[in-house]
Amino acid sequence: MNIVIIGAGYVGLVTGACLAEIGNTVTCYDIDNRKIANLNKGIVPIYEPGLDDLIESNVSNQRLSFSNSLESSIDDSHPEIIFIAVGTPSDDEGFAEIKYVLDAARSIGRLIKYDCTIVDKSTVPVGVADTVKKIIQDKLDARSINLEFDVVSNPEFLREGAAIKDFMSPDRVIIGVSDLKSKEVMLKLYSKIESEIFCMAVKDAEMTKYAANAMLATKISFINEIALISEKLGVDIENVKRGIAADYRIGKHFINPGCGYGGSCFPKDVKALIKIAEDNAVDPKVLHSVEDRNNLQKHVLPNKVVDLLGGDLTDSTIAVWGLAFKPETDDLREASSLVLLEQLLSRNALVRAYDPVASEAAKGFFPEKWFKTNRLHFMDNKYTALEQSDVLVLVTEWGEFAKPDFKQMHQLMRKPYIIDGRNHFDSKAAKDAGFGYYGIGIT
Repeated sequence: MNIVIIGAGYVGLVTGACLAEIGNTVTCYDIDNRKIANLNKGIVPIYEPGLDDLIESNVSNQRLSFSNSLESSIDDSHPEIIFIAVGTPSDDEGFAEIKYVLDAARSIGRLIKYDCTIVDKSTVPVGVADTVKKIIQDKLDARSINLEFDVVSNPEFLREGAAIKDFMSPDRVIIGVSDLKSKEVMLKLYSKIESEIFCMAVKDAEMTKYAANAMLATKISFINEIALISEKLGVDIENVKRGIAADYRIGKHFINPGCGYGGSCFPKDVKALIKIAEDNAVDPKVLHSVEDRNNLQKHVLPNKVVDLLGGDLTDSTIAVWGLAFKPETDDLREASSLVLLEQLLSRNALVRAYDPVASEAAKGFFPEKWFKTNRLHFMDNKYTALEQSDVLVLVTEWGEFAKPDFKQMHQLMRKPYIIDGRNHFDSKAAKDAGFGYYGIGIT
């Protein structure tokens, strides 16, 4: 099938590369000329395991291309499907910002010349697909063109760090359709993907995306709250976690205590669902609590540092392992590390941070003053970050941090303290090596 994808960001690139891999001819369009130029040079703007190779292979096989002209992308490929995969970030009030989706709809209505299926891959509030459909129809009417088209909701469920696997071998595929023809098009598109496919109404699909992310965020906030209670009572949350995970109704996923969730999806989608509820006269008490607990959880690590070293950190050096909001990505959006570093720097600490892939991206999140005053350093090795440090704070549970050399760490550090924000280390091994070890929900 011939496919055009509007938006060459995280979702658009992964979707485009994977659809090309299963035999489609895909053009990814983006308004960012620099991004498109880099992609055409083989420079991928995001870190996602396996994506570089997948893009290179499909560009080489002429199944995947990149363009900064939507008009030529549509004219040249005569697409059967056009995906909208643009960002929908939160606005100042927490609503999902859909202006980029609506801009894409206007462009589609202005440019299409053949029957096609429009697929909304972006996460949008319930009812936006109807708005997109009306915009396209109005543009066609203004051009006095009669075409058959439909707008489908096909939400993405891609985990950063495992996105290719999630696309190629998903738990499920959600398709929101309003007519039989678009359903058949979508079933053909996904015919090579081994997965259960759920076809439903368009609004049902739009809500499914929000409900899924809100449910997962709820599990995270719940276990984090239980961890804080456990810590006060001298209870080991890791044993509690194992005990409840054995209940099939709860399961083992998303019940790992930590220092809060971040990323591009959970924070903004919970906010958006809260606004959707409030706009429809529903008081979303549970969702408010999920968000409140997560915001508080991001302050747990800096609070533990203060409890250990005191409020004035002028003479303290803090080592930080992990900056990305989760492993296998360089994404720092809403990351707990940002709150931690901001709090430490505001208390005059010297911070030496290391992340396997996210250090370069992290530099753009902090004011230049911290670099000019030599208070913030991004290191190129996890052990050099520890030199003369008073405490190590682990924020991101990268695999390379799981079994460190505690003896070497003890020799490098000025004070032997570890604050483990993901309960990632072997706490017994750390204590046996002479460390004061502090986890989340572990005493």
